Amino acid sequence: MTLSPRILPVVVIALATAACDSTRSADVDRANGPLNVIDESNLNDIMLTAASPEEAVAYFQRAYRENPARIDFRRGLAASLVRAGRADEAVPHWLAIVEGDAAIEQDRIDYAGALIRSGNWDEAERQLDQVPPTFETYERYRLEAMVADSNQEWSRADSFYETAVGLTTRPANVLNNWGYSRLTRGDYSGAEELFLRAISYDPDLFTAKNNLVLARAAQGNYQLPLVRLTEVERAQLLHTAALAAIRQGEVDVGRGLLAEAIETHPQHFEAAVRALNALETEVRG
Repeated sequence: MTLSPRILPVVVIALATAACDSTRSADVDRANGPLNVIDESNLNDIMLTAASPEEAVAYFQRAYRENPARIDFRRGLAASLVRAGRADEAVPHWLAIVEGDAAIEQDRIDYAGALIRSGNWDEAERQLDQVPPTFETYERYRLEAMVADSNQEWSRADSFYETAVGLTTRPANVLNNWGYSRLTRGDYSGAEELFLRAISYDPDLFTAKNNLVLARAAQGNYQLPLVRLTEVERAQLLHTAALAAIRQGEVDVGRGLLAEAIETHPQHFEAAVRALNALETEVRG
């Protein structure tokens, strides 16, 4: 634990005094205790947000194994397992947490998120239904929108997505999800608008750029959108547009886009080369 220059002399003096006078040891313990708690709490937060997913899992596995009564360690373990793409392993931990006496509403939200990631949509919906309507958070409405989407309840999904967007200052991902929902419904122009909004909040969100190309291609527009792109991104999006054109019967357009993708990519673009070769082979056959 690293202490600031102001705190260090106080701790040294307290420890030195305690060594001379055992009657003051309890006071020293009380003085140091809060520092340890604060430091540990900060470390938990750091592991959940800044450490690599597997490092966080290892940290919380060890902490929970040594202190199984600490619900914060079990929460950290469950959350880090989800972050590491191991939602199936996280589900039993979240279940135990929500069934315990110390559970809070956010635990049920996080449990529902793990259930969705593991493919258990029905149970996720049941868990979300148990959250009081007064508990209004971005994460709650984002998950509600996804569940409504899975049930093809489009009006409810739109309402939940709109609410979620209004509850965060970083709505790019939820706008991208909303746009994909519109894309699957066949509302291509609505999807295009939402993907553009997502990119305006996060210009580096490649999934939204790729989805935007799909929405435009579905409307017969194979030109790349006027958004910030690297050379690699431009080549990848040209490849996406080419495949969309070919699927829609625009083979010549697709062939030209594949050739452009290969020329644009700064390295060898194997996927585009394979697609173009397969197309030429089919034509010759």
